[in-house]
Amino acid sequence: MARTHPSIIRAAFAGLCPRCGARTLFAAPAELAHECANCGLNILSLERGGRFVGVVTMLLALVLILAALAVDEWLRPPLWASLLFWGHMTVGAVIFGLRFYKTMWVYHQYEESQQP
Repeated sequence: MARTHPSIIRAAFAGLCPRCGARTLFAAPAELAHECANCGLNILSLERGGRFVGVVTMLLALVLILAALAVDEWLRPPLWASLLFWGHMTVGAVIFGLRFYKTMWVYHQYEESQQP
């Protein structure tokens, strides 16, 4: 019976290893672990797309800035409310964006390495 992979969003949130499914993909909120503590998969050898992380972060920043300007124009919230909301939103969005991108890249590289 073949093991099915979880959705990429679930794998990014939980940090699931592409080989065994353990929660060992990340050592920190947005930093990949060197290897899976459960099955020994060398995760860093699969993560060769790290140079594009800056591009992902800049695109995410552009989306957040445009959203902040639109919300400010539409709702006109006080400055303290904007800082409180967008500060937390930015941190959460960047961490999830990086986790999603890195998980997607590692899963893709893992599947490529399993092809004959």
